Amino acid sequence: MGEVDNVDFRSLQYIVAIAEHQNLTKAAEALYVGQPTLSKFLSGLEDELGLKLFWKAGHKYMPTYAGERYVAHAAELLRMKRGLDAEMADILKREVGELRVAFAHMRCSYLLPEVLPAFQKKHPNVKVTLFEGNSNDNDRRLLDGQVELAFYSMPSEANPKIEYVPMAREELLICTPKGHPLASQAVPNPASLYPKLDLSCLKNERVLMMRPEQRTRQIMDAILREQHIQFDNVLCTSNIQAIMGLVSSGYGVSFVFDTHLRHRSEDLPLDCYSFGDPCTYSDFVAARRKGGYLSRYAQAFIDMVRMSV
Repeated sequence: MGEVDNVDFRSLQYIVAIAEHQNLTKAAEALYVGQPTLSKFLSGLEDELGLKLFWKAGHKYMPTYAGERYVAHAAELLRMKRGLDAEMADILKREVGELRVAFAHMRCSYLLPEVLPAFQKKHPNVKVTLFEGNSNDNDRRLLDGQVELAFYSMPSEANPKIEYVPMAREELLICTPKGHPLASQAVPNPASLYPKLDLSCLKNERVLMMRPEQRTRQIMDAILREQHIQFDNVLCTSNIQAIMGLVSSGYGVSFVFDTHLRHRSEDLPLDCYSFGDPCTYSDFVAARRKGGYLSRYAQAFIDMVRMSV
């Protein structure tokens, strides 16, 4: 097997990008290099190692076992390098660096316009790289070292490798069309701004749910299992804005965090209800990998998001 001691950080970025995109052309575009350059690099590295790191399936490049191990270590080295760079920049009192953050799609739509311009004004020498995806995707990005921070709802089961910084407490609500007959079954709830409705009241309704990999759905699935409730008529979509639009048009009922309602751009005809005992809350958190270095500008970004939730 060839020596790997001379592999530089750019080479590590190349390998991680190929694994992430599973396509040389897309990886080359993300790296701002030519596809022939990336192809020549991969061929040369595999010759040097005496191992195949990827096998081709059509246009897809899938990692071999050796490739999976190489990519895992490459991602870890890159994560350590970014942490080292951030720490050295802090020591030199130069806020120069890159901040890689991940959000769920809905959070992006209302948090970024409030946070990002203000952050860049205060930290003009920090390059911000954004990733969007569901909570499972963003957990993977944290653990792979692709991002330093991810913002989402706290999972039901904490990952021991991730540190969660509470940002705000959000109430999870039942959402129905305005004037829906279910309103007659609601009762006052002093613990909430919203009247209370029992989940069992929804059993004959069309229920619009997020997809299983999304945090709101995971939270709701845990609640429904605990209460032994199962809905027969369920429609799944990953788009929260579409869900709220469908509910407002009378197509079904759903569940949404009160934060999303406060930040929605249009006044939709919806009625919302608390549920649970006395209501149902979840923490919105900033998540980061345990043991990683948190730069001053990363902490400043967390603080700005907290003020905007």
